Amino acid sequence: MFKQNITYITAIVFHACIGVLIYLNETLAKIYFFTALFYFVYRIIMAANHRKTHEVLLACAYFVGAEVFFRTTRGAISYEAGKYLVILFVLMGMFYKGLSGKGYPYFLYLMLLVPSVFVASTTLSFDANFRTNIAFVLSGPVCLGLAALFCYNKKVSYNQISQILLFMVLPIIAHTAYVFLYTPNLEDVLSSAVSNREAAGGFGANQVAAVLGLGMFIMAMRLFTKSPTIQLKVLNAIILGLISFRAISTLSRGGVITAIAAILVFLFFYYNQVNTKKKNDILAVFVLFCISLVITWMVSANQTGGLTNLRYANKDHLGREKKDLTTGRGELFANEIEGFITNPFLGIGSSRAKDQRIEIEGQGVTSHSEFSRTLAEHGIFGVMILLILLFKPLDVRVKNKRNYYFFAFLAFWFLTINHMSMRIAMPAFVYALALLHVTNDKRSIHRKQVKA
Repeated sequence: MFKQNITYITAIVFHACIGVLIYLNETLAKIYFFTALFYFVYRIIMAANHRKTHEVLLACAYFVGAEVFFRTTRGAISYEAGKYLVILFVLMGMFYKGLSGKGYPYFLYLMLLVPSVFVASTTLSFDANFRTNIAFVLSGPVCLGLAALFCYNKKVSYNQISQILLFMVLPIIAHTAYVFLYTPNLEDVLSSAVSNREAAGGFGANQVAAVLGLGMFIMAMRLFTKSPTIQLKVLNAIILGLISFRAISTLSRGGVITAIAAILVFLFFYYNQVNTKKKNDILAVFVLFCISLVITWMVSANQTGGLTNLRYANKDHLGREKKDLTTGRGELFANEIEGFITNPFLGIGSSRAKDQRIEIEGQGVTSHSEFSRTLAEHGIFGVMILLILLFKPLDVRVKNKRNYYFFAFLAFWFLTINHMSMRIAMPAFVYALALLHVTNDKRSIHRKQVKA
């Protein structure tokens, strides 16, 4: 146990140092990217056959956690590298480990995405870049479909799922260290109660808050499930507080609200599945969890001059109530639903929703809701896509009712795609994790040596 704790702390310190070094010299981000890429490809290829699935999931998890960091520091080979690498890794996994025949609805799901491409070829405006627009809109759904096909009913232990989540949060720790150094004094960049790019480390606040929200979600689960000593509990609570502080301070609410909701869902199912002794421990840790978040909120409110309180109360910097709680998302949602009603059979075509806004308003605001976008752009096929995504996971739940991660992962996916669509690979991979068949860890058997 002591050796495991030292390794865990070393990994945290190592990744915090990566964040510091990349802040000092941003060109190191490219070295970091290629080193991580070659390292995980090597691990997958060289792993024993029974470990292939686990190694593929570790590789996917790491790049899901690092994706926004690489976008921020321009370390990746392309903007969409995170999604493409997840696709690459799961294809390698399929080559080595095959697929479950029972996951065929996800193959159907992928086929249902195709008609919208043909519709888009006739509906997109002349000025639109056909290949780029289609790739941007469909890379997320394709990433989800392939990851789901690979993960469906694959067996992993609770220890393995914890390690997968750890590999996902380590680059988020590096990202957090980078953001702290990028904007050490928040009052210098915050002047109004709206999401702030500078407070998010110089990149889109929505995406940064979303990935930091993922860090909050994972560290909270580690606090409750992988903190056997007081020292680890305090350490994990501190890391949770630091990530939460920077997530809240971006003033982008979606990622934080998603994290809190998913944590509560996790705690509900986790608490109901453990024995009485463990329940008492959960209640004690919950007090520490609440103290960590309360202190974080108070520090954030102080460091932002009270703007976080105004932002989450839906008020502007002068304290006036804002008319639109959704900051324009509601209008986008309504327009896309109207597009579905107007074209209910084949839809308006991939990326056409954004293209229409360019024609009408002169600017192409990307959809924030994957649900409304799917309905508008895919029509009746979109309805079928959503039915598969919502109900197929229940097959896994029926056979694996003791998986306390299941509904937490689905809740995180569902809330994420409804505040930032599928701009990054994170919601696709988290959804796929819900499809894993999580089993209890095998206890090692100690046999007494028989004396001659």
